Amino acid sequence: MPTPSPETLKFMLTRRSRPAKTLIAPSPNRAELKQILTAAARTPDHGKLEPWRFMVIEKAAMLRLAEIAEKRGVALSLDPEQIIKGRAQFDQGLLAVAVIEVQKFSVKIPAIEQTYSTGAVCLALLNAALAAGWGANWLSGWPSHDRDFMIQALNLTDNERIAGFIHIATEKSIPSERPRPDLKAITQWVEK
Repeated sequence: MPTPSPETLKFMLTRRSRPAKTLIAPSPNRAELKQILTAAARTPDHGKLEPWRFMVIEKAAMLRLAEIAEKRGVALSLDPEQIIKGRAQFDQGLLAVAVIEVQKFSVKIPAIEQTYSTGAVCLALLNAALAAGWGANWLSGWPSHDRDFMIQALNLTDNERIAGFIHIATEKSIPSERPRPDLKAITQWVEK
């Protein structure tokens, strides 16, 4: 007979990301963040490869990333709105954890499974921050996919890429519920 965890299930059924632009000070201190990172690192990881790592971006580093995002946006000839949006998450951010996918050679574990594990660690990090009482949001955007931004901002190597930035701080307001998927439309029962 399974042992239920009603509190955990209630959290999962009601969890809601907090828009990054609504997060305010304070953000978690290093001890508080270490617990959140520890929880996220328990993510399923085929072959124990640890195909991801964390980079904690504190407020002082945000301005540098914002400036690099703006310069890259100009270099890419993006329209001004895209540049502003790409820069904004760093201008407005107080603390973010960049989840870095680290592709590792493995005969047994395909690259796609390493990518799946990295996505899972992003969600685990987001949920751990929310469960700890913080507001949190998983952002990416064009800077996350621009190789030059990855190199200039975070000094990533050829086998690394940004899976996302998990912004964590205090929630200013609780967002209203948004529409959720229609379970009937997305579920197929295979009986035979």
